[in-house]
Amino acid sequence: MTAKLILSLDGAVIGEYPLDKERITIGRKAHNDIVVNNLAVSGEHAAVITLGRDSFLEDLNSTNGVSVNGAPVKKYVLQNNDVVEISKYRLKYMNDRVSQLSAKDFEKTMILRAPALANAPDNYGDTGHFKPMPVEPKAPAPASAHVQRAAIQVLNGSNAGKELDLVKGLTTLGKPGVQVAVLTRRPQGFFITHVEGVSFPSVNGQVLSGHPHPLHDHDLIELAGIKMEFYFKG
Repeated sequence: MTAKLILSLDGAVIGEYPLDKERITIGRKAHNDIVVNNLAVSGEHAAVITLGRDSFLEDLNSTNGVSVNGAPVKKYVLQNNDVVEISKYRLKYMNDRVSQLSAKDFEKTMILRAPALANAPDNYGDTGHFKPMPVEPKAPAPASAHVQRAAIQVLNGSNAGKELDLVKGLTTLGKPGVQVAVLTRRPQGFFITHVEGVSFPSVNGQVLSGHPHPLHDHDLIELAGIKMEFYFKG
């Protein structure tokens, strides 16, 4: 069964919404996937990211917040029969497939701020910290029950040189409202998926599609004007 949200008010069901794409938004404005036309609801109030059998709820800095089962949340891994509360509205999450992740697997979003064009390096080697990207074919990510340790390094901008270990099941990267992608850690390896923004990120100069893209050692990711190198550790 495809996971879905059932919207209700005062016990009366208003609509059912299948989670059949990777990102849906909930809010008062008409462009949202789930429109809740109430002044207590922000223009873009919350989002649900669905990857495989897992769905993640994120409060989009709403004015009045989001609760799940009565407890306020900012980011939350949804489980079957959870009730999301936005103002007086209820969204019941239905999914008969067991999630592979828990709340601790949802990494805080790493905010990326693009450098000014005048200061942007011609290529990430200009930062002085990194070797040029290899152009030869790369070995595929290991397809085993044990996934290698991996990290990304920021190659330009104000965070140049910063490392982020990919120890969580899901890590979000980007600039909310502009371009956001998620990196997922699975038994088959690491994958990057575009979830927000008109323009899609690229890997080694190739613009991604809407589907998860496997990552390989020393892949170059470009997202929201920032270049990053993905690599395996140890």
